[in-house]
Amino acid sequence: MNKSILIIEDEQKIRRVMKDYLVKEGFQVYEAEDGEKGLELFNNMNIDLVVLDIMLPKQDGWTVCRKIREVSNTLIVMVTARNEEDDNLLGYKIGADDYISKPFRVKVLVAKINALLKLKDKSKAIEDPTILFEYSDLKVYLTSHKVYLKNEEIDLPLKQYDLLCYFIKNQNLALSRTQILDKVWGIDFEGEDRAVDTCVKRLRAKLGEKNLPLKAVWGYGYRFEVNQ
Repeated sequence: MNKSILIIEDEQKIRRVMKDYLVKEGFQVYEAEDGEKGLELFNNMNIDLVVLDIMLPKQDGWTVCRKIREVSNTLIVMVTARNEEDDNLLGYKIGADDYISKPFRVKVLVAKINALLKLKDKSKAIEDPTILFEYSDLKVYLTSHKVYLKNEEIDLPLKQYDLLCYFIKNQNLALSRTQILDKVWGIDFEGEDRAVDTCVKRLRAKLGEKNLPLKAVWGYGYRFEVNQ
């Protein structure tokens, strides 16, 4: 199956040129002219990489990047209108994988995209047979980020996998949303604690209540209840 690219860019001419090059490279390409539509497409499509402009209407690139990182480890290439070191550092801090400054050669952007996707595919190929956790129909492997439900592999974004592992390693303990954010998202995370609830909701939808013995602790957080 061809890799899918989401271009979030408000300048139509730039979007068209990028799309033409990427389609010639064999990618499936989706387009959005503002941050709001970009997030909507991202949440409804299976996207492998996002090309994300910073200066966008409705929701800017920084906001879009943060919201994507709350739920997914999908590759993100930020597009900056100027070669400012602070912009590039901020992009990396909030989760961008690479950046490119305008004006740029589309061939350079395509080379970056191919390199990032190749590196990610290579890392996915590393297998670790050690079982971290087995419960009901669920099996979770340690470093290969492999999750199986009824022996069928389930694709979990990095944050969902990290959250699942954090619950597993702290079975039967009440964990506050603040604790979870600090350990899974990092102490520098600037979003709200609803990111935890959103990620839990997505995990439940993918794994099912039977395989995810997770109980809400009202006004506090969650407890992963496993019979001992």
